[in-house]
Amino acid sequence: MNILVINAGSSSLKYQLLNPETQQVLAKGLCERIGIDGKFTYKPDGKQAIKEADVAMPTHSEAIQAVLNALVDPENGVIGSMKEIDAVGHRVVHGGEKFAKSVLITDEVMAAIEECNPLAPLHNPANIVGIKACQALMPDTPMVAVFDTAFHQTMPSVAYTYALPYEYYTQDKVRRYGFHGTSHKYVAGRAAAMLGKPIEELKLISCHLGNGSSITAIDGGKSVDTSMGFTPLAGLPMGTRSGDLDAGILEYLMKKHGYSIDEMLNILNKKSGVLGISGVSSDFRDLEAAAAEGNQQAKLALDSFDYNVKKLIGAYAAAMGGVDAIIFTAGVGENGPDTRANAVAGLEYMGVKLDAEKNNTRGKEVDVSADDAKVRVLVIPTNEELMIAMDTAALVKG
Repeated sequence: MNILVINAGSSSLKYQLLNPETQQVLAKGLCERIGIDGKFTYKPDGKQAIKEADVAMPTHSEAIQAVLNALVDPENGVIGSMKEIDAVGHRVVHGGEKFAKSVLITDEVMAAIEECNPLAPLHNPANIVGIKACQALMPDTPMVAVFDTAFHQTMPSVAYTYALPYEYYTQDKVRRYGFHGTSHKYVAGRAAAMLGKPIEELKLISCHLGNGSSITAIDGGKSVDTSMGFTPLAGLPMGTRSGDLDAGILEYLMKKHGYSIDEMLNILNKKSGVLGISGVSSDFRDLEAAAAEGNQQAKLALDSFDYNVKKLIGAYAAAMGGVDAIIFTAGVGENGPDTRANAVAGLEYMGVKLDAEKNNTRGKEVDVSADDAKVRVLVIPTNEELMIAMDTAALVKG
């Protein structure tokens, strides 16, 4: 079964064609600068990537058509015809409280996704554009929506309720939603397989650490708390996002510097996080290099990030009454041995004990804890596309 996975942004579109049963990625690529000057990348399995500049992509429809043309191309294509695409799985960022699982896309589902647009104004409209473009070009192919927020819909009200007048929840749906759900769900399943135990018996803490970062407490396979909130701005300090802070800071800075709300949000989303602290970069590799050369702000940015990861690990272990394994995933989690070591340093009282030699690894699925550790520390590369394809295949078959 071949599943086309689409992740549409406002001016970009990531795609993969894969078989969820064999986990083979037949082809993948990226459409960039849609509506501007069009950059197209296509990499068939086992061959060099093909990059084309100035491809006509005035809208997402032309981008999708470019993808389909590449997949069936006589020379570099990986399928004979579009009929070999059994379904399309679409990443949708926000499903609100309406969706606790992936769903086949219908007119009613599309209307419900559009109702969530105010909750994710930068993401959901782009996701919808991607869906509509595929529907127009592939009208007879089943489409599935897989939501970033769905996995977290198992959180209890005590975890998702903000201490605001309750009508802001009942009327305006202001609550903690959480994101990266597809990633957290995938690595939790892999952790259970690595540990050789049913996921229903495990307490896991999943640390998705990258330019965008979130940590999730997973008890019995269900999300019970997570660090991102009403928006992906909350929680850990990230590449350019501030993470949690005192809301009074906004009023203070806006009054002192005359910022509008849009200017303030731009600072919080694009100029803060480790970039803001360091003044160097949002890329952790750049920060590590600068810190090694003696840049104290770069070192502070890294230390602050690691410290906040550690705090949340401790908090979630307390919330679940224990933890069996801590998972590190995504760009920094998978490839940052120093981050992992610093984030669990001092947690020996919990039964966490790292093996320095095992931890000296990048991008591999491996248990990096000491043999006698009571709490396992696992590095698991995430695979959101595979998770989307698996959900899509299950719904189309079922």
